[in-house]
Amino acid sequence: MTHALGFFRSTIGKKVVMAVTGLILFGFVLGHMIGNLQVYLGPEALNAYALWLRELLHGGGLWIARSVLLASVVLHIWSATSLTLESRAARPIAYRKWEPQASTYASRTMRWSGVILLAFVIYHLMHFTFGNAHPDFVEGDVYHNFVAGFRVLPVALFYIVANVLLGLHLRHGVWSMLRTLGLAHPRYMRFAQGGAALFAAVVVLGNVSFPIAVLAGIVP
Repeated sequence: MTHALGFFRSTIGKKVVMAVTGLILFGFVLGHMIGNLQVYLGPEALNAYALWLRELLHGGGLWIARSVLLASVVLHIWSATSLTLESRAARPIAYRKWEPQASTYASRTMRWSGVILLAFVIYHLMHFTFGNAHPDFVEGDVYHNFVAGFRVLPVALFYIVANVLLGLHLRHGVWSMLRTLGLAHPRYMRFAQGGAALFAAVVVLGNVSFPIAVLAGIVP
């Protein structure tokens, strides 16, 4: 137990926690996007999918998934915050002049995009799950809530911007996860980078299509 606690308190241990929880969250983001694609099949398909989720394992499946996701979010934030504080403590005096050399824009904005995405997730839950931030929320009618929510232009634009930030976060996050878990061998580095970029692009394009489709009348 002592050795395990020592490992998780170490820098490597925190990076492993961030990578594993990131993997869980990446899987959820992809699955959530694929599930929402049901909206293009009409209200019956999307509402039936939502009902299946609520009744999975006699109603327990959704709560198990929520518990795992909540634990993953908490541990992900803890490890990210701890690593950030360690990095700042290692260099208490900032660079007089700093210019990025090998880092990307996505990697340099990970901390800020993470904070903004946390705020977005909270709003997203209030908007589509709890309904207290929705202009016309109807319990159980997911299709109606989906369309009515995205018909509000500021809300649709907010979702689009948030998903662009999500894409930047995913692109660097997937790449970092592969390196931390030892899956980014130098021989395959180009493919790992390409895979991270492809994953981020698929998620962003899928999610951004929803508000655009509603505003354009493709989803009536």
